[in-house]
Amino acid sequence: MRVYVCATCMPDGGFVEVVREALLDRDVRPIDCMSGCDRAQCVAFRSAGKTAYLFGEITEADLSELRTFARLYEASPDGTFEDARVLGNLRTKAIARIPG
Repeated sequence: MRVYVCATCMPDGGFVEVVREALLDRDVRPIDCMSGCDRAQCVAFRSAGKTAYLFGEITEADLSELRTFARLYEASPDGTFEDARVLGNLRTKAIARIPG
């Protein structure tokens, strides 16, 4: 699983390091604009053969839910969830869910 953090949303790219520190055991990478500028800060989760997710309006207050999402996403065989409520507040911050 890879976690992509928009390095364009914040001019200094500083949020990449914040997410990297919160998800120490994950492959967190900066990426140029993910076209979620109206809902910056954007974070995406992607894994081969799984549904990918793009979230926007992510702040440091969401880091705990990002950790939970990462754990659940990794455990899901196809990246989907029967009930979106397991995503917590992240479900209201979803910009896209892209089939794997």
